[in-house]
Amino acid sequence: MSDNVYVSQEGLDKMKVDLAAMNKERMVIADTIETAREMGDLKENAEYHAAKEAQALLHARIRDLEDNIARARVVDESEMDTSKAFIGSTVRVLNKKTNKETTYVLVSPVEADMAAGKISNKSPVGQAILGKSVGDIAIAKVPAGDIKLQVLEITR
Repeated sequence: MSDNVYVSQEGLDKMKVDLAAMNKERMVIADTIETAREMGDLKENAEYHAAKEAQALLHARIRDLEDNIARARVVDESEMDTSKAFIGSTVRVLNKKTNKETTYVLVSPVEADMAAGKISNKSPVGQAILGKSVGDIAIAKVPAGDIKLQVLEITR
């Protein structure tokens, strides 16, 4: 994959911290494999097989994270145009059906955290509000049906 991954500086820093933690975990798993290997017959050694599986999963996560870090481009918030919703924008919207306001921060998929109000620009709601201006109506196509959102405010 060669597409850029647009992230905040905070998001890039978090990915680097996560990568460092995974590299430490890799060493622990390697030690576990070595200890399990010393127990004898590998065909019936459940600890060895579990550690090898954990190692494979961790290596896949590390490769994915390294790829995202290599493709990361930090969004310069000081140069953001707040006339339209883009990655890094904080967007306050009104759900026209429920009359409820919600605030989202548009982020790349690698930074998405719904609990923190950070939604991916690739999610249905993120795609709907991306590029919209204050006053625009966005239609998010979700499994439960269309959601009509009015953009109330865009900030950094």
